[in-house]
Amino acid sequence: MITRSNLAEQLREYQLRSKHDWASVSFFSSTSNLPSSSRVDVVIFVIWELVILALLVFSAVSLYFRHMRLAFTLVCITMLFLLCMKITKQVRLARKKKRRMLLPLSM
Repeated sequence: MITRSNLAEQLREYQLRSKHDWASVSFFSSTSNLPSSSRVDVVIFVIWELVILALLVFSAVSLYFRHMRLAFTLVCITMLFLLCMKITKQVRLARKKKRRMLLPLSM
């Protein structure tokens, strides 16, 4: 017989199984949202962060060789990537929250 307590227990078990506990590997993004991220999200954001780090290193090297325009351009591109990463993360989290609210209790 299906009762409310059985459904609540099944929901609790489903949430525990589907929860991913990832290590905090992100430097630029907040760590409070990482446990609710999937493996694909973590990989994508680590790749973004590596690209951003590479751009910052290249801008520092170009400053060392006194190429001011190139350094300024690379820093601007880095800031644009940071902004895109933050917006993408917020959009993904909003979609996940909306999807979770649409799930029936029996799921």
